[in-house]
Amino acid sequence: MALTIAIEEDYGYVIIVGVVSMFFAQGLGLNVLLARRRYGVKYPLMYSDTNMKFNCLQRVHGNYLEMFPTFLVLLFCGGLAHPFNCAIAGIVYLLGRLAYSIGYSTGDPTKRLFGIFGYLGIFYLLYSTLELAVRLLRWV
Repeated sequence: MALTIAIEEDYGYVIIVGVVSMFFAQGLGLNVLLARRRYGVKYPLMYSDTNMKFNCLQRVHGNYLEMFPTFLVLLFCGGLAHPFNCAIAGIVYLLGRLAYSIGYSTGDPTKRLFGIFGYLGIFYLLYSTLELAVRLLRWV
């Protein structure tokens, strides 16, 4: 049986957060490119044997990309159920990633934990996505 979903106007906020997250990914990639030049790490090497700061910058970008598909799926699906709240949750997640990035980029990996609050955003997005799935399946 087909089901029609009406997309609320607030879903535009969800789309904007998704686009901002793509620019954030590009900014992290640019940081790695500039760090390669600054620290003399040549392609195709992914990491430096001698420079911990470069390695931390590379991990910031890599870790963001590892979570990026999960974030986008949860943002866009959960946003169908609760668009404004999911847009706010997406911003919380991105601010957490920013704090993580700033802390980790110092070269001290323990400072990445400053961004742990971003998981509040991702957990809300997970809740919203699961809640939408349960409603679509008419389990409740």
